[in-house]
Amino acid sequence: MPAALPGLLTGLSLIVAIGAQNAYVLKQGLTRHHVGLVVAICAVSDALLITVGVSGVGALVQDHPTAMTVLRWVGGAYLAAYGVRSLWKARRPQALNPLEGGGAGRRTVVATTLALTYLNPHVYLDTVLMLGSIANQHGEARWWFAAGAVAGSFLWFTTLGFGARAASRVMSRPATWRVLDLVIGVVMIALAVRLLRG
Repeated sequence: MPAALPGLLTGLSLIVAIGAQNAYVLKQGLTRHHVGLVVAICAVSDALLITVGVSGVGALVQDHPTAMTVLRWVGGAYLAAYGVRSLWKARRPQALNPLEGGGAGRRTVVATTLALTYLNPHVYLDTVLMLGSIANQHGEARWWFAAGAVAGSFLWFTTLGFGARAASRVMSRPATWRVLDLVIGVVMIALAVRLLRG
């Protein structure tokens, strides 16, 4: 159970960033167009990828103990780079502006959401490799960590999609993203240090 909170914070740190997927979810929320469908696809996809990461990396580690050392160093380097990038972005924050339009049909919305989710290479680094390797640092509690990360995805996408109208003014302010990028940067670097210490 104590591993659930680090999982939640890590999951949120990886997912709360300006990107095409978040911009699309925000747009759908602002236009109130298939919001529930988009939120469900994004959140369930994250849950699936996190589960695959925890399961796959766990099996790999059991068969090849040295793989954990490699993953730890690769993961630590990735987290550190991600953290530094977030801190760098905080110097010149951007606003998360929704894409133009919003009247596409259900099939188009589904196809776009799936493409923005599964054609993004970072989703595999973040959910399968990164969250999977960090979760396995928690041993038997790794599924609590995974549950926390999954909860973070559901929380974020639900808040972003259904809270878009209420938060549109706040989300459009660069200062909001400066704070988020600073928090994300600090959390990522702290996780990198912890991961590298083993």
